[in-house]
Formats: sequence, structure tokens, C-alpha cells
Amino acid sequence: MCDMPSAESTPVSVHDADQVRPTKEDPVAAAGSELIGGPVGRRALLGTSWWSPVRIIMLVAIGMFALGLVQKAPCYNGAWFFGTSSQYTHACYSDIPHLYAGRGFSEGLVPYFDKLPGDMQYLEYPVLTGVFMEVASWLTPGSGSIQDQEQWYWMVNAGMLMVCTAVIAVCVTRTHARRPWDGLLVALAPAFALTATINWDLLAVALTAAALLMWSRGRPLTFGLLLGLATAAKLYPFLLLGPLLVLCWRAGKWREYGTALAGAAVAWVMVNGPVMLFAFDGWSKFYTFSQERGVDFGSFWLILAQNSADPLSTDTVNTLAVLLMLLCCVGVAALTLTAPRRPRFAQLAFLIVAAFILTNKVYSPQYVLWLVPLAALARPKWRDFLVWQACEVAYFLGIWMYLAYTTSGDAHKGLPTDGYHWTIGLHLLGTLYLCVMVVRDILLPERDPVRRSGEDDPSGGVLDGAEDVFVWGPAAHPPRHAAHFEGTQVEWGRRGATGGSL
Repeated sequence: MCDMPSAESTPVSVHDADQVRPTKEDPVAAAGSELIGGPVGRRALLGTSWWSPVRIIMLVAIGMFALGLVQKAPCYNGAWFFGTSSQYTHACYSDIPHLYAGRGFSEGLVPYFDKLPGDMQYLEYPVLTGVFMEVASWLTPGSGSIQDQEQWYWMVNAGMLMVCTAVIAVCVTRTHARRPWDGLLVALAPAFALTATINWDLLAVALTAAALLMWSRGRPLTFGLLLGLATAAKLYPFLLLGPLLVLCWRAGKWREYGTALAGAAVAWVMVNGPVMLFAFDGWSKFYTFSQERGVDFGSFWLILAQNSADPLSTDTVNTLAVLLMLLCCVGVAALTLTAPRRPRFAQLAFLIVAAFILTNKVYSPQYVLWLVPLAALARPKWRDFLVWQACEVAYFLGIWMYLAYTTSGDAHKGLPTDGYHWTIGLHLLGTLYLCVMVVRDILLPERDPVRRSGEDDPSGGVLDGAEDVFVWGPAAHPPRHAAHFEGTQVEWGRRGATGGSL
């Protein structure tokens, strides 16, 4: 028998290895696969037909999106237009048809430039989302009753948002090259289907997913441009630049980070600059509205306010929320620099967006869309993902039943305040649970489902397999491998000889 080379002497490219099959490593995925015939066999010929994982997952995502449209049918057929509480009792509310007339699109008003009648003088959405809304209004027939127009407007937006859904499914599926089937977490997420057409958040989510794919392919400029566009559609994507800064600091990838930052700034300015110059009051409405908005649905701040005889003022809540978020940022930075192995980019992206959601003064039900792709990349474990999704579905039902209760007059049909607070608690606990699982994976990389298969950071792009140049504490003397498992092991990023430590 000839001597076999060791893992230390043989370079292994994990990207050339076979695809990871969730049904082989995840008991929940294996059990769920029984619905379609059981786990894939050892002799299965994968990738030999038109039905590739990307196409399958994209079609599943579109199918689930279509089911979400069906769930909105009671509202489409009348509940949006006749009776306030019925759209809540059917849990099919959407901002889209209401804002067609409420924000002047039915009258041909130009967002940000034309003043609106009523209390909201200008459109309170970021510029790229306003463009999305305006384009949908151009595609909406102007004939017929206002109800007909609002139905058309919702359908046009639904079609555009379905394209965003397909983009998200494709990008998440392709970000981890060896783990395409993790994209099914996004495609089958029940909260995704239920909330997809409540608002326009999917535009920013799609651009963010595309940005993450570009970063994983080692294209920092394209990543930055897409992230800048995403931030021009919704504020949260810019948060990803924070953990990326600390990761690039630890790996010494300053040029790549600078390129990404410059690209994001250029894209954001190109979208926002013209509106800032010629319609500053309209442009700034999103930011002033966010600042002046009081404590609202879904946050722990609301529980405190509704159970206090002397609620905190909006300014105080704003200050405390910012301080809590900054504290979370410091914690994520410390975790990044002290972890035994450099955390994966997707893990930190999930943690920072989750921290923003948990500390914010409002949590609209569609905000779960921000986290779904990040959760699938950060913690691709079906049990944990479904636990979190169950909590989010409970909150989705809870907020509509609470609004039904508050709008049904003396009938009080729905969920009272105390019951709604319990659903907020479920949402908070579910999100915290997934955060804890991700942090555990960072501190104990051998438990990370992605790294157990022998990879370092498949969504990390230039960070994948890079050496560390700056670390703190125990991370300065890490073990040889971040995970121990049977089979070939891969040497991941190690601290460079010239790096500093404290």
C-alpha cells in the first residue's frame, strides 16, 4: 500500500469538491425530503439536466410568492376597500393599494417634487423606492374607478416584486457555491411569502442579495455599487459596511474595502444627488419622518410605553435606541477581532441587521424580509430557521389581530393588547435565538454548518482563506483547524507573522 499524502501537504480546493447535500447532514431536511421521495442517493446524477438547483429554487420561490398573492385575495376582492377591520381579520393588509391614492400617484404627482395633500407633505420613502413606486404607477391604467386602479397598481407592483424574489433566490443560491440547496430556506420561508407584498422592501433585499453575491465572487466595486443602490432604496443595507470594515481590518484587506466603500458612496450619491439638489424638502422627508416617528408596532419600546404611566419621549427613545445599537456594534466588532477564526461575512451581516431590528423603535412585519437571505447564509440549519420563522409567523398574525381588535369598536374582534405583547415577545425571542446560534457558531466554528463541510468563508470573497493580520486575545494563538471532522481538512485563514495582537 502506498503512502497517502497528508492534509497539510496536499492543497484542496473546497470549491471543486462535490456539492453539500442538506439531506445528508440536516435531519430536518432529510425528514422533509420524504415528501418528494426521500434524500438524494449516492448515485444520483446531479447537474446533468435543465433542472439545476438554481432553477429549481427560483421556481419554488416564485411558487411560494404566488401562494402569498393568493393569501391576499380576500383583501384584493374587497377588504382593502370596504370595512377597515376586515383587511386585518383576514391578515391580508398591504400598504401598496392604499398609498396609490394616499401618496398622489393616482393624480400624477411627482414624488419628492410635488406636495401632497394631508399631513404627509412628501413621500416618506427613500429615493430608489420612490422611483420603483412611480414606475409602477406609469404601468397602471388610469381608466376605471379608483378601486380598479388600486387593484391594478397592486398587481403591477406584485409582478415587479416577483422579479425581485427571483433575483433573491438566485443570488442566495449562488453565493455559497457548494451549498446551493440552502437557497430553499429562502424559497420556502413562510414569513417571506406572507410579507412579500405588504410594502416595497424586496427591492432593497434583492439589491443586497446581489451585492453579497458580487462580494463572494471577489468583485468589491460591483458589491459597493449594488449596496449603495440598496441603501438608496432602504436604509438598513449600509449597516453591512460596518462588519465588513472589521473583517477587512482583521484580514488586512484595506484596498478592497476602500473600493467597496467608494462604490457604495458613488451609487448612493448618483441616485440621491439630483433629488437633494432640486427637491431637498421632499428628499429629506424620509429622514425627518424616521426621526420624528414615535414608538410604533413590533418593538419592545412599544411594550414599555403601553405599560408605563409616563412613557419616554420620542427624543429619549431615539437616543437610547442609537446607544443600544452602538453597543451592539461594539460587541460585534469585539467578537470579530477575538473569535478563534475570523467570522464569516454572512454571519456578521445577519447579526448587525438583527441588532438594528431588535433595538429599533418600530418593527413592521415585512422587516423580516431583510433577515431571511442573511439567515439562510449565516445559519443554514433547518431546525433553527424554522423555529425563527414560526415566531415571525406568530407575530405576523398577532399584529393584524391586534389591529382588528383596535378597529372593531365595541365588538373587540381580535387580539387585545396583552396578547399582542406576547407576539412581540415571540418575535424578539425568535430573533435572539437565531442570533445566539450564530454567535455560538462563531465562537465554536466546529458547530458552524458551513465550516463543518471544510470551507472557510464562501461568501467572503477576498476574505475567504485569507490570513489574519490583526487579532485580539486568544485569537492570536488559534488552534490549527477551526473544525474537526472526518475526511479531508482545509487550512483556513491564519494570523500572519507580521500582524499585531493585544
